[in-house]
Amino acid sequence: MSFSTVYKVFFKRNSVFVGTIFLSAFVFQSVFDSGVTKWFEHHNKGKLWKDVKLQIPGAEEGEEED
Repeated sequence: MSFSTVYKVFFKRNSVFVGTIFLSAFVFQSVFDSGVTKWFEHHNKGKLWKDVKLQIPGAEEGEEED
């Protein structure tokens, strides 16, 4: 795909350009968020509440004391 084709498809009309920016930002945010979450959970395995609550007797889902 040449640069002139890319220009004609994505950048010539402002509405398409803005839509492309919003769509790419939404996709980037979703991919980045899921990647960072997976990385964080991998590097903190065993320290997160979802891992620790299985080891604590009496700690059940929905039971929370203030």
